[in-house]
Amino acid sequence: MEFAFILDPLDALKAYKDTSVSMMRALQSRGATLFALETAELFWTAAATQAKVRPLTVTDDDHDWYRVGEALIRPLTSFDAVVMRKDPPFDMEYVYSTYLLEAAEEEGALVLNRPRAVRDHNEKMAITRFSEFTVPTLVARDPGMLGAFIDQYKDVILKPLDGMGGASIFRVRIDDPNRNVIIETLAKYGAQTVMAQRFIPEIVDGDKRIVLIDGKPVPHALARIPKPGETRGNLAVGGKGVVRPLTARDREIAESVGPKLAAEGLFVVGLDVIGDFLTEVNVTSPTGFVEITKQTGFDVAGTFADAVEALVRSRRRAR
Repeated sequence: MEFAFILDPLDALKAYKDTSVSMMRALQSRGATLFALETAELFWTAAATQAKVRPLTVTDDDHDWYRVGEALIRPLTSFDAVVMRKDPPFDMEYVYSTYLLEAAEEEGALVLNRPRAVRDHNEKMAITRFSEFTVPTLVARDPGMLGAFIDQYKDVILKPLDGMGGASIFRVRIDDPNRNVIIETLAKYGAQTVMAQRFIPEIVDGDKRIVLIDGKPVPHALARIPKPGETRGNLAVGGKGVVRPLTARDREIAESVGPKLAAEGLFVVGLDVIGDFLTEVNVTSPTGFVEITKQTGFDVAGTFADAVEALVRSRRRAR
């Protein structure tokens, strides 16, 4: 089988912890042939979506982990699957890449995750589809409404809809002397939409990342525990990653949400759960494979590879 991975620059990937690298290693170990490209190398011409791709060989050496061959042009339909693993920001260039990938899909390519579904699922807003699992939440850009929400719930998290890695997330209490300037800064005086959520005290036990593969949860979650003095568990801001078995509530959320997302073509998803509440649905380039595998021995990347190969074989039989 041949797989094309759309990635950030290879030199920027940290192989010792990168989920995309673990995916590629697992596929190659099963005999797959790999190719790499960046979103800037996608193009459409002559009624076909194509890309400048490079043959890629991965190694087990985290410091010298890849070899690339000479670039060549290939239509995306020539691969068994195209795996979109470009990190945010989800800017207009990212959106344009989803349009190109959607065109390839219409030509017959298998794209994971499905580009329309990625485009339609803002990672913050997607929780609104599953309100039975969410903490009290407001999405608005009116500063007065945001202030009233803080008055009602007294301890609130405010975050932009396009943030990642814990950036620009604020905890605001009712008596915070900076509350108005925080609201004004995030909402840009009513020009930018903000998500407000009641603060969940269970964040001290970790912001849990639950990995879904083809709608099914991996049996362990990566709990990202905030460092002292922090309310954000993101590893990018110093959180500590501790792997734990899924709780009954974790399974309830994952087993309800997972099949619905998989039916829309979201093959790899990262659910963020704090306490008993779903807080985000990550669909662009979810992580956590390496940490879960290292701490438990459960082969997350192998599970991914098995599922991808099964999907490819199913498509072949259906033709």
